[in-house]
Amino acid sequence: MDISCAFATASNTPDHVAVAESLGYRRAWLYDSPAVITDVWMVLSRCAERTDRIGIGPGVLVPGVRHPMVNAAAIAELALQAPGRVAVAVGAGFTGRLAMGVRPMTWQTVADYVRCLRALLAGDTAEWEGARLRMLQAPGFGAPRPVDVPILIAADGPKGWSVAAELGDGLFSVTPPVPDAVPELRWRAQLAFGTVLDDDEDVTSPHALDALAAAANLHYHAVYRRFGPAATDALPGGREWRAALEARPRRERHLALHLVRPDPHCGVSFERLVTCRGAIGLTGTAAEVAARIARHAAAGVTELVYQPAGGDIERELRAFAAVARLDAREGHPAAGAPLG
Repeated sequence: MDISCAFATASNTPDHVAVAESLGYRRAWLYDSPAVITDVWMVLSRCAERTDRIGIGPGVLVPGVRHPMVNAAAIAELALQAPGRVAVAVGAGFTGRLAMGVRPMTWQTVADYVRCLRALLAGDTAEWEGARLRMLQAPGFGAPRPVDVPILIAADGPKGWSVAAELGDGLFSVTPPVPDAVPELRWRAQLAFGTVLDDDEDVTSPHALDALAAAANLHYHAVYRRFGPAATDALPGGREWRAALEARPRRERHLALHLVRPDPHCGVSFERLVTCRGAIGLTGTAAEVAARIARHAAAGVTELVYQPAGGDIERELRAFAAVARLDAREGHPAAGAPLG
């Protein structure tokens, strides 16, 4: 199983991707959510300049945020900057669209978008919104076609799995792995959150709270959006969290819901948020985290994508790399180094 990393795209992300490369992470996925974080393509270009070996790419692009021609041109240029290192994930849009007050795209639209994107990168004529289009860049003004870049589909349910089976080179998941989902795809990337605790450290320590706050916030707003009030109220502090959110005008709730860190006025302490089991993820002692990594491999995950968070991203990357026993030369667990 490969060990990769993911980042909430920031201006200093190229520094962190360079560290990840030095530690042996196989790939760095950068989030694309324009209302919440900085522009993914500008930062990926800087990552390409700073690194030589690590795979890079957007995870995930969201139809409706950019015209397919815009993303095709950006993918082609990044592939020219980092040949053989680029992969792309495409999804229906969770934070990427909801943070702008609009619903995720339908899976039919996602499928149409991916077909269009693939046709453009192949140098073919595609159709989008009733118009026929083709990448027209002359030599020197863009990468020569075809541009061969793998495209993963980010999906966690049957409709998305169907699109992945038809159009994807792999599956990118956020919810716990489902071993029999899209069995025909051998590339199974799994996003995971958490932190490696120091000896005798508790999940409510200042370090853990800082490292887990973003994951906790994401988990609460995912439960609220996908499963509704009753499921949210069942979370630690969930009733208070929901009450604080719903006290806001309905048309402005997304402005507080989709933050990188919890809203300080969310009505419940960070301590209660991060103790939620779903938010803890890959959190524990070195031995506990190693055992959880091994369980992902046993569930059929072929690429575990760890997202470090908090004020010391480098510390999180180094601690997780040590637990996963990465080989800095290869970007995967060293041979003969069992996990757990």
